[in-house]
Amino acid sequence: MAKKMNTITGVAALALVFGAAPAFAQYGGSSGTTRQPQGRQQDSTTSQDNTDTNSANTKSSADENFAKKAAQGGMAEVKLGQLAEQKGASPEVKSFGRRMVQDHSKANNQLKDVTSPENIPLPNELDKSDQATYDRLSKLSGDAFDREYARDMVKDHSNDVSEFQKEAKNGKDESIRKFAAQTLPTLQNHLDQARQMEQAVNRSPNSGPNGNSNATANTGYGSNSGTGYPTNNRTNPGTTSGNSPSQ
Repeated sequence: MAKKMNTITGVAALALVFGAAPAFAQYGGSSGTTRQPQGRQQDSTTSQDNTDTNSANTKSSADENFAKKAAQGGMAEVKLGQLAEQKGASPEVKSFGRRMVQDHSKANNQLKDVTSPENIPLPNELDKSDQATYDRLSKLSGDAFDREYARDMVKDHSNDVSEFQKEAKNGKDESIRKFAAQTLPTLQNHLDQARQMEQAVNRSPNSGPNGNSNATANTGYGSNSGTGYPTNNRTNPGTTSGNSPSQ
């Protein structure tokens, strides 16, 4: 009888042991479930970090793109300014072109000083649009050149002022943003003078086929350009501004 009782007791004990296993397994699963949100929280944190990194890269890329476009635009203004000195018929166009060479050469050097420490590569040649403009204007001379050049300068500087205003306000790279803010007043002054130049060359109805404007138009604009345009020699001695083909 005692032997039988011992057998029953042993079976009961085994049942308890094996019956508890699912319970422990279930608790283990429950514990795993409890830790799962913590794992998701880590994944969420990692995802947020990646989002912040991508956002920072986008901001940096926007500043870099602005710097590259500004460099290309500056180069174009220098080359077109040199062309205006050579081919322009009116003193207003020649004087404006000379200032473009001076001011944009200076701005280009300042931009290089800003981007060089940040290892931002700047283009060293014109883009296709600016090259097409240069090629088109290089085929003109006299009054026709003056009018086309003046029109292009108003359009270009309107766009430049808009782009520099955006960068000065929204730029994330401090050095590039400061460059935009410091250069902006000069570009606004360029735009004002370009508009004056356009008015001057368009109010010359007696211009001959060789682009020789009448004396009244030159004198009328000359009173404004005496203070609006610098008369000092340009900084690039390699550019020929003397004997214009149209003179």
